[in-house]
Order: sequence, then C-alpha cells, then structure tokens
Amino acid sequence: MAIHSLLQCRTWSKSDWLIASIGIVLMCFPFLSLSIRLQTLSPPLILKTEELFAWMEACLVITFIRGGGGCRTIESCSSRAMTRLGSSNFFEHEVPFQGVLSSDPSQNPDFFNWNRIMIRYCDGACFSGHPEAEFKLIWETIMDELLSMGMSHAKHAILTGCSAGGLATLIHCDYFRDHLPNDATVKCVSDGGYILNLPDVLGNPTMGSFFHDVVTLQRVDRSLDQNCVAKMEPSKCLFPQESLKNIRTPVFLVNTAYDYWQIQNGLVPDSPNLDERWAICRLNIQECDAAQMKVLHGFRSSLIDAIGEFHENKEGGMFINSCNSHCQIRESWHSPTSTRIENKTIAESVGDWYFNRKPVKLIDCPYPCNTSC
Repeated sequence: MAIHSLLQCRTWSKSDWLIASIGIVLMCFPFLSLSIRLQTLSPPLILKTEELFAWMEACLVITFIRGGGGCRTIESCSSRAMTRLGSSNFFEHEVPFQGVLSSDPSQNPDFFNWNRIMIRYCDGACFSGHPEAEFKLIWETIMDELLSMGMSHAKHAILTGCSAGGLATLIHCDYFRDHLPNDATVKCVSDGGYILNLPDVLGNPTMGSFFHDVVTLQRVDRSLDQNCVAKMEPSKCLFPQESLKNIRTPVFLVNTAYDYWQIQNGLVPDSPNLDERWAICRLNIQECDAAQMKVLHGFRSSLIDAIGEFHENKEGGMFINSCNSHCQIRESWHSPTSTRIENKTIAESVGDWYFNRKPVKLIDCPYPCNTSC
C-alpha cells in the first residue's frame, strides 16, 4: 500500500527574513522485487505554510536526504512500516533545521539564506529500489515536484544527506546535476555515507552481505552505475569505493575514521559469538583496550586507503576526522564546540570547497588526537 511522504522546505524571505516551511505531499512506494507492497497507508502531513519565497528569485538550493539504514528481508521491511521510516503516521511533527539547514548565519555562514529542503526517508533502500510493477520511482517523483516548484531555475545547488542519505546522495548525485540548468553550480556532499566493504572482527562479510541482500530484494542494481554493474557483482557498486569512480559531479566527503555506526553494525556487529570485551568496546571506544584500538586504527587505515584514488580528484573535497561519531553536518556543522581539522569546521571546509576559495582535502590524525571531538 502507498505511503504519503513529506518534503520539508524552508526558505529565506527577502522581505522580512522570515523563515518559512512548507510540507509537500508525495506518494512513496516501497520498491521491492515482489508483487506486494509492505508500507501502510497514512494521511498526508503538511507543516505550516506561513510564507514561501519564490525559488526562481533565490536560485539557491540545498536538498538534504535523511538517513535511516536499510532493510534486507520482507520481515525487516514490513516492520519499518510501523515506524517513522515507513509511515508518515509516525513522523515527527516538527523537525529542527540545524547545521547545514540552519537559517542562522552564525551557525551556517555560507548557506543560511539558501532554500533548504529536507526529504524524509521511507523506502529502506536509499531511494533506489525498483518495483516489480511499473510505478514511478520515489526519487523521480521528488525531483519532479521540486523542479516544478522552481528548482529548475537554480543557479547554485547542493545535494547532501547523512548515513543512508549520504549513500543516497552519491547514488543520485549525477541525476540531480543532470536535471538542473547546465550553467548552475551543482555539487554533492555525502555525510557518513562512505561505508566500507570489510570483514567484521569474526571474519564474516557482514556489511557486504547486508548490501547484497538490500540490492537483491529491492532491485537496487537498476539505480547503480551500469558500467560498474556490468563489471562486478552489483552490490559492490553500491559501496562508495566503487561508485565514486563513476560520478561526474564534484563530491565532498564528510566522514569520521571511527564511525560508530560502521563499528557497531559492520566491523563489530552484535553477535552471541562476540568476546565480552568487544561487546563493551563496540559501544564505547573509550573502553577499548590496546589490542582493540589496533583493530580500530586498522579500520581507519582501510578508509584512508579506500579514498586514496578519490583524494587525487581535483574537483573532490573531504573532511575525514577522528571522532567516534556518525552524522555530522547537522550536529557538528559550525559552532564554538564543532569538530575542527586544522582549525576549520566542516561548514568552513565545505564552503571553501563549494565556492572554490581553496582546495579542501583534510584528513585528521588518529584517535584520540583531536581534542575538538
């Protein structure tokens, strides 16, 4: 059954600088390679529509995709229908626009007066699944709606997202670029979306198996780069180490080398076979012993090696810190307490890169060297 999803759009009014928000109702279908639909029907949710600034006048757009993991089985996808990741019945009525979405110039110096959109996550496959029947894809529907509102006139645009939204950003980066004016400056910022394809501490291909199941169940391969899919097992093309090789649009990576989501779900997933010390360490890096820290430093080294080719990309940028965190562009974007590398916040780094003020290829020293974390 269908679900009504919500786009939340905030814009800067030039008359009295009042921030407005508008909820846009979209039909959101679960894209599984099955003849049934798993999500529940829920009513449209429309937030306040106090004032909406004409997009074609502003021509500045940030589109942010929320994260929320993925689902690999019929059962796990079905269970999401009873949460905010599967039904607007469970959406929060208010979502704070923080960090990269903030309207406060002291918190968001380069982008505070841009049109800012948040896309709610609802399909469990980075908006990349394909249905067995011929339905219009969620992502295409969202883009059609935004373009009809005036985004087709954008002169400056950023596609960004966190976690699964960061992965979705990489998957849809070129599509986003290709549907905006040729003379527009369009770039993509992926936060916490650089997922590594590594065996876990027990030697199991946990993350690789998860991606394989999501791609197979929801036919995600049709959304991936077809040159890559032709060369290797399709789910490998979902991992950024492969997908970045085929993205034409400039990309900026925001990632921590000690990403707690990847540690807890990929490197050291919960398991009855897990050593008791790992069961403690995986949840709190400060409780890890020297041998465990050696493994976590190895995880960092694998990330640095994986992004080596991308590091040579002249149009690309990166902010790879050593914090034990996950999503950062909303939570640690730009404030006195924000994470810094070489005394630069993520916001300053992304701004320098987007506006071509200077190249940005920042890689932090190993944990726990960064006192700003």
